Amino acid sequence: MTPFESYEQAIAAHEWQVPERYNLAQDVCDKHPRDTLAMVHEDFRGAVREVRWGELQDLADRAAATLRSAGVERGDRVAVVLPALPETAAVFFGTWKLGALLLSMSVLYGDDGIRHRLSDAEPKVLVTDRANAARFESWGGEVLVLDDGLLDGEQPADPVTADTSADDPAQLYYTSGTTGLAKGIVHAHRYLLAHEEFVYCHDVREGERFHGMGEWAWAAGIAPLLGPWRLGAVQLVYQRDGGFSAEKQLDFLSRHGAANVFTTPTAMRSMMSIADAGKRYPMPELRMVCSAGEPLNPEAIRWFREQYGLTVLDYYGLTESYPLVANYPFLEVREGSMGKPMPGWDVQILDEDEQPVAQGERGEICLRARSNPHYPL
Repeated sequence: MTPFESYEQAIAAHEWQVPERYNLAQDVCDKHPRDTLAMVHEDFRGAVREVRWGELQDLADRAAATLRSAGVERGDRVAVVLPALPETAAVFFGTWKLGALLLSMSVLYGDDGIRHRLSDAEPKVLVTDRANAARFESWGGEVLVLDDGLLDGEQPADPVTADTSADDPAQLYYTSGTTGLAKGIVHAHRYLLAHEEFVYCHDVREGERFHGMGEWAWAAGIAPLLGPWRLGAVQLVYQRDGGFSAEKQLDFLSRHGAANVFTTPTAMRSMMSIADAGKRYPMPELRMVCSAGEPLNPEAIRWFREQYGLTVLDYYGLTESYPLVANYPFLEVREGSMGKPMPGWDVQILDEDEQPVAQGERGEICLRARSNPHYPL
């Protein structure tokens, strides 16, 4: 059970703890015992691979050494276009170990979207695989190909983790571009410390199996990878061959004993096409499911409750500040509501004069700058 019995208790107990020196790779990867299971990976062909932290730590050190040999220094940008693989996560960690910034892009992105991000971010190098390398022949920058033995080696590279400030830049995300070209958003190493949806919503527990359905290219894809890992969970990772399949997704979760899941409303609505999902794909270990990315309609919440006996907890945020409002295990869920402000955040509905509106009136969702160490302003 969550340690909180009420929303008020969670608010009263909350305090921010942001150290002066902090590095994502150290806190998420390096600190774990080498023999502890880190990831269960399955690709679309059905090949399953168990990865322990020792293997992932060695891969991360090799990735750092490889990027350093390619000229990557503190403050440089490293672009990544790779599927969801243990090696991809290792490149993420290797980037942060050098004090560089990660720009991860989905293999499903169109060429125009990737071209815009590369032109805007000006990365020092780009890491991809053979399946995608031809897309970057005209880019002009250095391309490192994972399949060419990039991280091979019998001996691990010398461990390295840059001494970074919590305020040093680490992550470059791009907005969805709904009002124009996608815009870059820089987050510091400390940003993960404020992704407390994994504390208050998911209630992540050490050793349990967690799965996030988001692409490793946006905040709602990378944060559900890093946040549960930081708290000691085992990541269940499914490498898709193209788009989303509700049947394959549910089958994967059922066979691997998922206990905690992050999903999206689009994925949920796709699953609703399977009338007897709970019987075909039972999940007896499943205890928590959360959703974000767009509004979660009440019909999807009711469908999942009928199939699996759990109420999906919806939360809301932005690429710039994610998440800031949520539903919680200790709060009665009003279907269709985004919930209440996350502990530690000052969120209000204000009018055009920045004055609070009356209950039931329309206004803008406003976040007080620096009310949270995650906020970049």
